[in-house]
Amino acid sequence: MTIPNIVGAGLIVIGAGIGIGRIGGQAMEAIARQPEASGKIQTAMLIAAALIEGIGFAALFAA
Repeated sequence: MTIPNIVGAGLIVIGAGIGIGRIGGQAMEAIARQPEASGKIQTAMLIAAALIEGIGFAALFAA
C-alpha cells in the first residue's frame, strides 16, 4: 500500500465519521425540538448513517 492510498483511506474514514457525527447531532437537536416526531427522525437518521457508512466502505475498497 502506498502513501497516497493510506492518506486517501484516512480522509475517507474522517469524512464518514464527520458525516455520521453531524447526522447524529442534528437528529438530537430535531428530537429536542419536536419530541413527538422522534420515531420518524430516528428512522431517517439510521438510514442516512447506514448509507454514509456504506459509501465509506465502498470508497475504502476502491482506494
